[in-house]
Amino acid sequence: MNNLLSITTNASAQIKKILSNAPVGTDSVVIGIDKSGCSGYSYKLDFGNSSDLKNYEIIYQDGAKVLIDPKATMFLLGTTMDYRTDKLASRFVFDNPNEK
Repeated sequence: MNNLLSITTNASAQIKKILSNAPVGTDSVVIGIDKSGCSGYSYKLDFGNSSDLKNYEIIYQDGAKVLIDPKATMFLLGTTMDYRTDKLASRFVFDNPNEK
């Protein structure tokens, strides 16, 4: 699916770093959503194995493999995933133009 999720170079580098230390049998990061409080939804990341997860969208970016949970697809359309570091934290950030 085109324009589902864009992954920055920083995010793909961090995903590859995480996967290099992941449990055996892990070949990707899975992005899903969770209901969270009154604001609606939050993004969640987990390890995955693409051969076990059918019907998931697969995105390859700079050698990193990301699987998108089918339930999260409509919430991620047009989103950019980045990895940012500042003085207090480092984290994945989802810039979603459809977020309200």
